[in-house]
Amino acid sequence: MLSLLLNLLLPACCAGCETRGAPVCPACCRTWASPAEVSRAPLAALAPAYALARYEGVPKQILIAYKERGRRDTAPFLGRALAAGLAALPGSRASPWCLVPAPSRRVASRGRGGPHVQRMAEEAARLIGGCVAPALVLRGGRDAVGLNRSERAANLEGRLRFVAAGRPPPGTSVVVVDDVITTGATSAACVTALKNAGVPVVAVLALLATV
Repeated sequence: MLSLLLNLLLPACCAGCETRGAPVCPACCRTWASPAEVSRAPLAALAPAYALARYEGVPKQILIAYKERGRRDTAPFLGRALAAGLAALPGSRASPWCLVPAPSRRVASRGRGGPHVQRMAEEAARLIGGCVAPALVLRGGRDAVGLNRSERAANLEGRLRFVAAGRPPPGTSVVVVDDVITTGATSAACVTALKNAGVPVVAVLALLATV
C-alpha cells in the first residue's frame, strides 16, 4: 500500500539511473542500440540471433528492475525497444511479424507477476501490428542462472514443449523473443521445438546478450 501511495505522490524514477520523471529517462533510452548479431554455437545452424545491447551497465539495470524488482512500468519502453529492433533486422519482411516468447518456469513467472517476456512481446506486437503466439511452455527444471551451456541444455531436455493451441498463424514471419541470450541453449531449444512442429523461425531477438 505504501509503495502505491508513493507512486501516486511522486513521479516515477528511471530504472537505469534513478533520475525522477519517467520509468526510463531519455539518457538511458539512448543506451539501447540497433540489433547486433549474436554468435552462439547452439544457434549456429538454426537461426540468426540478435540483441539490442550487452548485459551490462544501464540496460542490465533496467532489465533487472523489470524482471526481478517489480518495475512493470518499464514494460512499454522494453516493448518499444523490441519493436524498433524488429524494424531494424536485416532483410525485409513482406509478411507480418509473429513473436513467440521464450517461456519461463511457472514458479518464476508467478514471482514476476506473470510471463515477463510475453508482456514485452505484446507491447512490441501492438506497435508493429503483429501478433504474439504463446506456442512454448517450460515445465519444471532448475533456475538457469549460473548454469553453463551443457547444464542449461540438460535442464531443458524434455521440459520445453510446443503447444498446438499457440501455433503462429500461417504466413507470418516468426521470431523467438527473449530477455537475455547467455549460452544460446534456451534460444536453440525454442527454435528447435518450433521447427519440429513445422514452424520455421526467421530470427531470435533478445533485449540483451552476455559478453
